[in-house]
Amino acid sequence: MPSPFHTVLFDLDGTLIDHFSAIHRSHSHTMLRLGLPAPTPARVRAAVGGGLEHALSQLVGPERVAEALPVYRAYWDATLLDDVLLLPGARELLAALRAGGVRTAVLTNKPGDSARRICDHLGLTPLLDAVVGAKDTAWLKPDPALMRHVLAQLGADAATALLVGDSPYDVQAAQLAGLPAWCVTTGTHNADELRAAGADRVFPDLPALGRELAG
Repeated sequence: MPSPFHTVLFDLDGTLIDHFSAIHRSHSHTMLRLGLPAPTPARVRAAVGGGLEHALSQLVGPERVAEALPVYRAYWDATLLDDVLLLPGARELLAALRAGGVRTAVLTNKPGDSARRICDHLGLTPLLDAVVGAKDTAWLKPDPALMRHVLAQLGADAATALLVGDSPYDVQAAQLAGLPAWCVTTGTHNADELRAAGADRVFPDLPALGRELAG
């Protein structure tokens, strides 16, 4: 696959994988344990993307985040691989980029240890140069320090790098670091929302994005 980019960074949830059932189930479990009504899928979708503490703050309230965290994490660690799915075209796109000499990495606000377990489980690890998530550094997307750290870790140049994601967090992270943001609508936001956030390109899925990368 010829590509104008030497490095492609991918978000994980909603971009390479569908993990929403597990995320919704874990938030429902946590809220019920705290005596709160289970959230609707739409409410969880609106809360996620900025990291676990941010999502819990939206769902249980800022004053109960410390109480909710251990409940969520224990359930999450025990069940996160139960129903994680690879999105269509993900493996093929990563393999094609790697075969073309392009560096590939995952950059996610999901905890790094969870992200690496998932990538191992789905067989993506051999196709990636790095998997970086929450708690691996002091930063979360969209902090530009995180992007600079990951690019330095990869020996990559922002001028020839691309970020692929599915949310305004990804778009903002790319913009703050001077990267283009190509987005897919397989996650939490639709095409109009992603364009309004400033995405450079929006695609219905990874196969369509891959065809554009291939020229």
